[in-house]
Formats: sequence, C-alpha cells, structure tokens
Amino acid sequence: MRPLLLLPGYWLGAWIWGPIVESLTGRGVRAQAVTLPGLESSQARRDQVHFADHVDFVVANLEAFGEPAVLAAHSGSGAVATAVSDRVPELLAKIVYVDSGPCTDGTIPVPDLPAEATELPFPGVDALPATGASVEGISDQDKARFEALAVPHPAGACREPVELHDSRRNAIPATLVCCSIRSEQVRELAAAGEPTFAAVNDLTDLTFIDLPTGHWPMFSRPDDLAELLYREAADA
Repeated sequence: MRPLLLLPGYWLGAWIWGPIVESLTGRGVRAQAVTLPGLESSQARRDQVHFADHVDFVVANLEAFGEPAVLAAHSGSGAVATAVSDRVPELLAKIVYVDSGPCTDGTIPVPDLPAEATELPFPGVDALPATGASVEGISDQDKARFEALAVPHPAGACREPVELHDSRRNAIPATLVCCSIRSEQVRELAAAGEPTFAAVNDLTDLTFIDLPTGHWPMFSRPDDLAELLYREAADA
C-alpha cells in the first residue's frame, strides 16, 4: 500500500481533505493532506509566494515518505503535480488528478491576473458556477464551511509559467477522476487538441474513472472518493 499525499485546489487548505484522510488512515493507509504556502490562513503572507515554492513544498513532503508515493491533486493543483512529476518522477508511484489534469510546458494557470496583484481572491461559493466550477452535491452546511475557510490564493503561484524539462513524467501511471466533466468529454477535448486538455495526450499509462458530481467531490461524495483513492494506493 503506497502512501498518499493530497493537494488541495485554489483557496483551500488541508482541511478540505479531512474526511478522506480520516477514512484512509482508518484503513491503514499512510495518508497526508497539505496546505500549500500562503494558504495557511486569511492573514498569511502571499506577496512573496511563487509557483516554485509550492513545487518545492510538495517535493519536500514526498521525500519525507522515504518511498514512492501516490500524489492526488485536486483542481488547480494539477499544475503543481505536473511540475512535481517533472522534477522528481522517481518519487511518484502514481498521480491521481481529481477533476483536474496535467498541463503543458509554459502553461500559465491564471494568465489574466494583473501584474500588481498579490493574490487571487476567493469569489464566493455563489459565484463559483459562473466560473465553470460546479457546486453540485454540496450541502448548505458545507457551502457555509467552504465560504468561511477559503482564503485568497497567492498570485505568484498561479500567474507564473510551468516549466517542464523531463519527459519521464509522462510515463508515471496516472488516473483522471472525472467529476464535473465526464471522461468521454475529456477524451474528446484532448483528441481535438484543446489547450487545457492537450497534455493528457502525452500520458502513456492513463486510466479514466468517472465519479459524477460537482467539482468538489470531497464535499459531495467523500465516501466514494475515499474508496477510490484507497484502491489507487493499493494498486500503485
């Protein structure tokens, strides 16, 4: 059973993975969720946080396991996972992209952020669907918790280009867990060369799993997501 390192997406910390980590550790999996630099609290310093800081932080946590691990990345942290896989492919037994995916060299995750911005504000739960992020299946209680705990994302961590150099990353076994966008649509967009999904074509050991729900299955389908990640760790 491989250890699991869980990365949250934009505006979120390790807390979003709480029920998943509890379920996995209860079944004997060495599971750890992390809060990326600059997202510790609403008061955290974000003006000096860069994309490389997030990559370095994840690499350090992987090294601490002492063996190859499964890296699970949700949403915007897919870019971090891609960069990590390029940096230390030997530390990864598998990557699980949760409603996320790999990116190509030179990708700028949020290219329209003004140069003077130090953070990407959380738009509020009610505004998320307009950005293309489905909140399907999230209870009112969890929406309130989401609203209370989300913090701005460091601008430097999503405005700087992803630099990739080592093609060995493409041979790491990868699983795309498709939630708000179904696997059939992901395949079609990748085959058509749509930029957001183009890097999917480069992966040589790829599995698709559909988990139909909104963009945050940690809220809407936590038991199913925990079971899925347990199987991924067992099969790595």
